[in-house]
Amino acid sequence: MSDETTIVHKKFVDQYHDSVSLMQLSATLCKVPGVDEASAVMATEGNLKLIADAGLLSGIEPVPNELLVVIRGDADAVAEAMDIAEASLDRKVSGETGDNVELTPPRGIEMALDQMAEANLALISTPGEYAAAETLKALRLGLNAMVFSDNVDLADELMLKRFARDHDLLVMGPDCGTAIVNGVPLGFANFVRRGPIGVVAASGTGLQQVTCLIDRLGQGITQAIGTGGHDLDEHIGGITMLHGLRALEADDETKIIVLISKPPAPEIADHVVDVAARADKPTVVNFIGSQPMAKGVVEGRQHIHWARTLEDAATTAVALASGTEPDLELAAESVPAEAVDAARRLTTRQRYIRGLYSGGTFCFEALQILGTKLGTVYSNTPLREHCRLTNPWQSRGHTLIDLGDDEFTRGRPHPIIDHRLRNERLLEESADPDVGVILFDVVLGYGAHDDPVEEMVPVLWKAMGNADKVGRNVVFVASVCGTENDPQNLARQEAALRQAKVLLANSNAQAVRLAASVIERATVG
Repeated sequence: MSDETTIVHKKFVDQYHDSVSLMQLSATLCKVPGVDEASAVMATEGNLKLIADAGLLSGIEPVPNELLVVIRGDADAVAEAMDIAEASLDRKVSGETGDNVELTPPRGIEMALDQMAEANLALISTPGEYAAAETLKALRLGLNAMVFSDNVDLADELMLKRFARDHDLLVMGPDCGTAIVNGVPLGFANFVRRGPIGVVAASGTGLQQVTCLIDRLGQGITQAIGTGGHDLDEHIGGITMLHGLRALEADDETKIIVLISKPPAPEIADHVVDVAARADKPTVVNFIGSQPMAKGVVEGRQHIHWARTLEDAATTAVALASGTEPDLELAAESVPAEAVDAARRLTTRQRYIRGLYSGGTFCFEALQILGTKLGTVYSNTPLREHCRLTNPWQSRGHTLIDLGDDEFTRGRPHPIIDHRLRNERLLEESADPDVGVILFDVVLGYGAHDDPVEEMVPVLWKAMGNADKVGRNVVFVASVCGTENDPQNLARQEAALRQAKVLLANSNAQAVRLAASVIERATVG
């Protein structure tokens, strides 16, 4: 193998692949021994800027209908990785009818409709600057749309959602990463059982957590509708959440409704809850960090049940669907024996928690819970500006990092797909003599890494070994968001993590409380 470091790029003309498949290809190329970085993207101006910012390549002219692959590393490894990319991207896509007649791959929405006339939903996953135009085409053809693309102007989002509302159509997104429609997972979603609970969420990982916990608790989902993260912004007005809410109200199979969001604009939140209160169906509301914070039924709105956490939302919805009272006592309040033992083995210096999250909503929820318990918590996505990290690559005190934020994903696949960045940070944080607990999430489902524990467990053992050499113990606390029927299999993932001495909780909220309890006990001890 050559020691020479090189950067090689290749353009693939007139090829389009959606962003999830390109992120997965990028992650595959990065696994080739000797490859430092690899990125497969459509050659738009925005994507080329991200590649330049990541130090991979500059000076390339944008050509939107070209696909660009850039690889940096050992010269021989780069050549091997480019061969893999070419084999993957040059593979012909074809289909056959029942009469063995080969179909021409559709090159537009109209052509796709000719081949699938019964379709009523288009999934839009183009570069952001083109997503609005493609979505409008779909809507004008009478299709509902899930817009996976991000970086769409708010003015365009408002235009699309108003058009859809006026034509009795639904726009999920832009930046809608998760949905489950008629039992079919879309984007980053999980395989959950069917049942009487419908969900509308302005949060991808929030929707995943609630639907997975509902499945874990033995109930199921009718529909899970993503809105995109800006839907409850004052400029958009909750158009998609209100549309989804009314659709679930009219659906005979849906008996319970769950609404999820990070803090919406207050007036929009109030309007959404008022609309839900006028319905006949019990509705669970989890607007993370928003008032009212009291658990249970909201005064004057007998159908509205407020939940503090994503877990509370799932637990309340399942209880309502089962005709029982929700039990919101969290298992994490009673610290398991192994956590007590782990706390005893921390040194006097090890007083801080470092959280490494692939789910942005999980990080946000953790900041809410941990801030209440332990005071100041720093982050690259803080609740308060004075808690923002000066350098997101350098932690201080209690720190929770959203590794899916733009500053970490420029030129890289999302951490739900590619665990390399988190693994590197995990080793770095666990080597800090002031750190006692490493807190993290693992997200399963379609589109996610096909075997997270394969990537993570060797790193966990290495981190523990490094700490042991200098007489320290590091406690790892995690939760896995997934189901038994996900491609990665929840039970197998959890078993491997437990074998690697990770303390597992059933939810993100429980994991955060467990981590805090370990640190609190160590401090008292």
